Amino acid sequence: MDYKWITYALTDGVARIAMDDPKTMNAANPDMGFELVDAFDRASAEARAVLLTGEGKAFCSGGNLGAAAKILGDPRRDFGEQLELSLNAVLVAIKQIEMPVVTSIRGAAAGYGAGLAAAGDIVVMGEGAYFYLAFRHVGLVPDGGATWLLSRAVGRVRAMQLMLLGEKLSAAKALDWGLATKVVADDDLEDASMAMARELAAGPRSLGMMKRMAWDALDGSFEAAIDTERRMQRAAGRSDDFIEGVTAFGEKRKPVFKGT
Repeated sequence: MDYKWITYALTDGVARIAMDDPKTMNAANPDMGFELVDAFDRASAEARAVLLTGEGKAFCSGGNLGAAAKILGDPRRDFGEQLELSLNAVLVAIKQIEMPVVTSIRGAAAGYGAGLAAAGDIVVMGEGAYFYLAFRHVGLVPDGGATWLLSRAVGRVRAMQLMLLGEKLSAAKALDWGLATKVVADDDLEDASMAMARELAAGPRSLGMMKRMAWDALDGSFEAAIDTERRMQRAAGRSDDFIEGVTAFGEKRKPVFKGT
């Protein structure tokens, strides 16, 4: 697939996927969604970690309200259709890809972009970045998986605060609330995010298993979680990376994992 709305680059095992429509601050649209899904599928075959970001001054400003204005006169308008067409599939792709995903946030992670940013397994924010669930200000409801992701990350009451009041959440507070992994200077964001992604890409195959277990644990019972741990431990223990890890430990050296 040729990309118009995103860019894709593979470096040191990291697939850097960037939304690329700076004039709208990377507002999401169905075609961008199709391209993102394709990029994650491509990454699953050739990368060991993903870095998801936005070009320009913002991560993602949400849905394209400029396009929405064109359908206001239609009594059967369906602004949720774009979610069904492709944008929800992006979130599923992030969850299902069997490798860590780092979301790197500069500027606004607003509307749909807030959920997209929160879906990362590792969330790195620049000091000037912020989450903004602006839906109430335009008479819409949260999407991008935000109701599920934020309620679990920060708790129902804080998620309600963000959704019902439509307040911006600064990077510093996002870190304090547990919604961000790391906050760095804006000028250092790209390098810090890539360093994190490279570290993950150099990790063992079991990192992808850890991700799957953590996602599954959000909806399952304790008994289901420990059963999953048992099954995944068997798979991890049969990997080449486990052999390398134990061998390196015995030889008192840093392991060189290959993701197998």
